[in-house]
Amino acid sequence: MAALTAATTASLFWYASTLPPIDFAAARDRSTVVLDREGKLLRPFVTSDGRWKLPVGADDVDPRYLAMLKAFEDKRFDDHAGVDPLGTLRAAGQMLANGRIVSGGSTLTMQVARLLEPRQERSLSAKLRQAVRAIELERRFSKTEILDLYLTLAPFGGNLEGVRAASFAYFGKEPKRLSTAEAALLVALPQSPETRRPDRFPEAARKARERVLARVEAAGLATRDEVAAAREEPVPTARRPFPNLAPHTAEQVVAEAPEQRSQRLTIDARWQASLEQLARERAIALGPQLSIAILVADNETGEIRASVGGVDYFDAGRAGSLDLTQALRSPGSALKPFIYALAFDNGLAHPETMLEDRPTRYGLYVPENFDLGFQGMVSARKALQLSLNLPAVELLSALGPQRFLSRLKDAGAAIAMPRDGGAPGLAIGLGGLGITLADLTRLYVGLARGGEVVPLRVKSEGVGSATSSPSPRLRWGGPGWGAVPLGTGLEEEPSPAFHPPILRMNAFWASENFESFIVFRSSQPKGNDTENSSPKRSSFKGSDQRRLWCACAEATLTLRGEASAPRLAHRCRAPLNRGADVGPVETEARS
Repeated sequence: MAALTAATTASLFWYASTLPPIDFAAARDRSTVVLDREGKLLRPFVTSDGRWKLPVGADDVDPRYLAMLKAFEDKRFDDHAGVDPLGTLRAAGQMLANGRIVSGGSTLTMQVARLLEPRQERSLSAKLRQAVRAIELERRFSKTEILDLYLTLAPFGGNLEGVRAASFAYFGKEPKRLSTAEAALLVALPQSPETRRPDRFPEAARKARERVLARVEAAGLATRDEVAAAREEPVPTARRPFPNLAPHTAEQVVAEAPEQRSQRLTIDARWQASLEQLARERAIALGPQLSIAILVADNETGEIRASVGGVDYFDAGRAGSLDLTQALRSPGSALKPFIYALAFDNGLAHPETMLEDRPTRYGLYVPENFDLGFQGMVSARKALQLSLNLPAVELLSALGPQRFLSRLKDAGAAIAMPRDGGAPGLAIGLGGLGITLADLTRLYVGLARGGEVVPLRVKSEGVGSATSSPSPRLRWGGPGWGAVPLGTGLEEEPSPAFHPPILRMNAFWASENFESFIVFRSSQPKGNDTENSSPKRSSFKGSDQRRLWCACAEATLTLRGEASAPRLAHRCRAPLNRGADVGPVETEARS
């Protein structure tokens, strides 16, 4: 007997020496995933050949699922060295009794070997190869690492590979928390993934789940009542969509580093989901061709916490695949705070300076207020709070349009001007230029930081910035806009001289009046509403009814009942497609 064992062992070692090294390409080929700041999945991408194959490990799945998997597939997994002698003897006896292979006797490790080196035939030579490879795997990896390989490689029907992809596709969630019925179905599917696909063969899937549940009950892994309840749970009959949060940002970072399989962003998945839902609801209420872009940034760090590039990524009618945070649009009144700030900084006015809000002509340019009315003499503070046009133009005229533009460009904003080639006019203060939402957000972050502009960052520390340099992007300004490189707002850390402070920040900006000063309204308030309104809410009207912006320098966001720290700059706008008109009553948005 000892001689036979020695001879068998020697034969196996000789056979192993004739095999090439194990090819781990199948294990390395995984879906690229984009994660939020806490590691939650924002968006996965299919592999190069169109498969969903999400990275997963034993720590990422429900422990009960692992126990059920071992009980059904390989109950001695934790003890054997890759091959289960008892299981092999049982399979051999069944083959002799039936004249064909009934049960392969494969261990989980042998299944991993087969998945790494897939072969079609079911023969003794194929089993021998799997056994040798399994022993090799056991010598090379820990039991947990072998489980990780199985959980990643196991087929679940169609283009689904790995338990994590299957859990998202069939249950719409991570496999960390599974019901008894869900875990049993995931155990059953890899044995015959195509004939048991619940989205095509739900009855076959149900019967396979029943067999797993019976084994689970016999093994004492679930009570009779739990199994009975699991049997009543319906089998999913359709696949669910994979997460698709922040799709535009996810595409951008993946395109910039395609070799990086996992990318963690500064985005918060909960905020992102809430704001995407908010954008959808508001756009539907406004009209069929409208889209809304929202950007939320942390004033202290420059980290982007949410980026909504459009209402619906798959809605062609709303141009959903375009990232509108990077689109050139008119800022409407959103640059007025910077006009006032620079005027204060240069000693041209202060918050209590009285300005004239009356009909005024500047050559051929005759600006008007949005409501076509006038307030007469009004303080600079109130003029900005009411978002009056005439006082802003008066200050811009004293400051100089070119000087104003130079300060914005020095702060890193890429400005697009009409192609007429003329010098910038006073209309730039009321939306007569093009700027991206990303650049505008960066300017407002700088305003909240006392004039210091910092780059916006969407990748977590240690991973790198999202964009190495400004690059031309698709423009939505129309044929009248100049073809200038579009700043992304996501550049790498520039040299200190690249973005000087917008302002020197005189004593006014350090006063307690700062927050109450930065209040904007798109219509005249009633009574004393200006004085009593919250200083942390703001709205802007656009230069016409086709563009709408809103912004605030500091805000407390409440998303699904959770309030954020009041240190976030958030901007939103409703850029319209194909010249759609919002209408005169629908031009106010609240941030």
